[in-house]
Amino acid sequence: MFHKILIANRGEIAIRVAKACRELGIRSVAVHSEADAEAPHVRACDEAVLVGKAASRESYLSIDNVVRAGIAAGADAVHPGYGFLSENAAFASAVGDAGMVFIGPSPSAIAAMGDKTEARALVRTVGVPVTPAIEAPPSDPDELKELALRIGFPLLVKAAAGGGGRGMRTVRSIDELAEALDGAQREAASAFGNGRVFIERYVERPRHIEMQILADRYGNIVHFGERECTLQRRHQKVVEEAPSISVDSALRGRLAAAATAAARCVAYANAGTVEFLVDEDRNCYFLEMNTRIQVEHPVTEWVYGVDLVQAQIRVAAGEPLWIRQDDVVARGHAIEARVYAEDPEAGFRPSPGRIGELREPKGLGVRVDSGVAAGYQIPMYYDAMVAKLSVWAGDRDSARRRMIAALADYRVEGVTTNLPFLGAIMRHRSYISNNVSTAFLGDALPELLAEARRLQETGEA
Repeated sequence: MFHKILIANRGEIAIRVAKACRELGIRSVAVHSEADAEAPHVRACDEAVLVGKAASRESYLSIDNVVRAGIAAGADAVHPGYGFLSENAAFASAVGDAGMVFIGPSPSAIAAMGDKTEARALVRTVGVPVTPAIEAPPSDPDELKELALRIGFPLLVKAAAGGGGRGMRTVRSIDELAEALDGAQREAASAFGNGRVFIERYVERPRHIEMQILADRYGNIVHFGERECTLQRRHQKVVEEAPSISVDSALRGRLAAAATAAARCVAYANAGTVEFLVDEDRNCYFLEMNTRIQVEHPVTEWVYGVDLVQAQIRVAAGEPLWIRQDDVVARGHAIEARVYAEDPEAGFRPSPGRIGELREPKGLGVRVDSGVAAGYQIPMYYDAMVAKLSVWAGDRDSARRRMIAALADYRVEGVTTNLPFLGAIMRHRSYISNNVSTAFLGDALPELLAEARRLQETGEA
């Protein structure tokens, strides 16, 4: 087992990894920017190293600075968390070249799954379904038009080397294609340093379902069921749950087989998530593979009784899988809501500032993965997430009602948050009946904002 792990991240995920290290008897090292010198994740670790200025590119995204920090601290492994450098193959290689273990898959697996066109081509060879696509859009307008008409509208233009909704455009007619293609290329180049895009058939009103897998270095793979991630705003997840009540055993089997095949085709080792779109006819299509721990991993931990971060560390240390697929059994239902310092009434504009009073919900079946504390100044430089609130109960409706109660108990003074908006989602008839698609939050936004205002005015949230 490792002696000391450098955590190449910040916020709640750095605190989460530090806790896993403590329970395994491993020392943890935080990295921080100048803006994060007093951040809670720094205090959560045994040691801390400054890696640069406030801007991410000069600190958390600097491969050289982070690797040097690991060497200086005497770390024998690096955990990347999610975001920042977590899916950067060059970073994983640099960690290995410096004599440390990267707690994640191999650089080659990261690179293969990080390029969406390459990933699609790879998984297709092992029978994983993908949407029809134009992998390399031609520059000739007539040829592009012919290929687009052959696939059929609507279409989706997507960045080949990115994610999170950036470099993405929906196209509903041939007249929109050229402008959408140009806009997506420019946005992708700005966001990811790579303007390459591809065009695929747009799946109308799908569900977004993902499968959690864990693989060791010896070819053993297990899956921990699915997560429902359909509730999204601008392609960013807002609420997740496990298991999905829209997935029956037959569909779960198909998704698990596809996820396992995708992992095997790149000799995947460590925790990973394979994401799918599921249409109204229950056809499933590979979307991407996230080669890291997911933001929403707590719902899987609730339902399956597994510590996925500790599992990542143990697999990276060379342990063979200690659990068989037959031992993986779901129990109850879990829901996670992402709490952000943002103003839904102002187009979800980030609301950085100093937190005054902070009261986090507690109780049976309630978990808060937080990256803040009372008196903490939320920096303007990074993601505005305050915490992840997750709950567990014996069934979905009980979990939903527990989430409503937990949201009502949550108090974050000094900054505007989306807590009332999350409470409105939990009460919406379409969410209660599970009659949702990835378009739900956009379609129901006026209703949700009105309900959020009501909850705030009545003191219910």
